[in-house]
Parts: sequence; C-alpha cells; structure tokens
Amino acid sequence: MTKLIYIADPMCSWCYGFGPELSALLDGLPGLRVEIVLGGLRAYNDAVMDEVMRTELMAHWQKVHDASGLAFSDQTVMQENFIYNTEPACRAVVAARQWAPDATMAVFQAIQQAFYVDGRDVTRAEVLAEVCSKALTAAGAPIDAAGAPIDAAAFAALWESDEIKQATHADFAQTRHWNITGFPTLVLERDGALDMVTSGFTAMPKLVEQLQALVDRQTAA
Repeated sequence: MTKLIYIADPMCSWCYGFGPELSALLDGLPGLRVEIVLGGLRAYNDAVMDEVMRTELMAHWQKVHDASGLAFSDQTVMQENFIYNTEPACRAVVAARQWAPDATMAVFQAIQQAFYVDGRDVTRAEVLAEVCSKALTAAGAPIDAAGAPIDAAAFAALWESDEIKQATHADFAQTRHWNITGFPTLVLERDGALDMVTSGFTAMPKLVEQLQALVDRQTAA
C-alpha cells in the first residue's frame, strides 16, 4: 500500500503557505491516500506572546506571503495576552481524523482559514468546535447515532476526551521518533518503507519531480 504522510501543524505558517502546493499535487494524484500526523509546533506553550515574539512571527508570515502569495490576518496574534499554543488546534484535527478520516484534510484547512485569513483565535475550544463541525458537515462526514450531522457540542465533547488528548500526544511523540523538527514535511510510505519527499515549503512542480524520483528509484530497486 502506498500513501503520503503529511507531518504538519495547522498553526504553522509554512504549512499554511504549502497548502495550495500540496492540494495541486494531490489533484494530479487522485486516489492516493494521505495521512496527516500532527507535529505540535508550539504544543503546550503557556507563555503570553510578547512584542519580540510577535515581531519575529510577523517577519515569518511576511516570508510565507512572499513565497505563496497567501493573505494573512494578524487580528488574533495582536490580541493582548494571546498564547500561541498549537495543541488545541492539533487536537481538533486528531478528533476530526477519528470522526471522519476522509475529512481530516478539510478540517485542517478550515482551521488554517479561520486563523490565518479570518483572524479567529483557534486556541479557543468554542471557536474550534464551530469551525471543525461546520467543516466536517460540509465534507459529508458521517452522521451521529441520532441521524444528524456532528454539531459543535458533539465535536467539543470529542475534542475534550482523554482518548483524543492521548492520541494527539501520540502524534507528537511519533514526530519526535522520526526526528522531524520542521514543518511541513511530506513522506512517501510504500510497503512499509519511508522516504522523505520534502521538508519545508516546496512548489508543486518540484514536489512532482521529487516524488517521481522516489518512485523511479524504488521501482528500479
């Protein structure tokens, strides 16, 4: 079985910039399975963002904008007492992955849209519950036992569960086990073997070239 493993964080700006490149790649590879593993860029951070960090962050975002052309809103990070903790958003993606694996990417992208474009605070439970439940419903996620699409309350309960908290921590541990420290990272898995496709922002034509080189090498072997 062949699949791509995407190690990323929805609150990682380079992952946001990489989104259109990855989508373009996948559009040309219909049927290829993609598994998202959450990296935990700033997971469990509890420090209030100061001006030094805010300035550094804005510089990073400008670089991503220059490379990708994507828009950014600084509305959330300019808030007083904002804490850049990416664990809640990562956990929301893990919850979505459990509820509807095929909709995981849609939820990941919805969180990015909410944070980077709409300027919403996706460290907050109520924001995540609203954004993710809507994304799951729009993606045609399975209905619940009562025959209704998942709503914000049901998603919040799943997100708060010990099971999802532990699964999120397990993703972070897996990322460390692979010695991956930068996001986004894209890995090709085929017959249990793992090969790095790219680490960091890469434009779609280069992605195709690197992926094809891996496939050709494995085929020749």
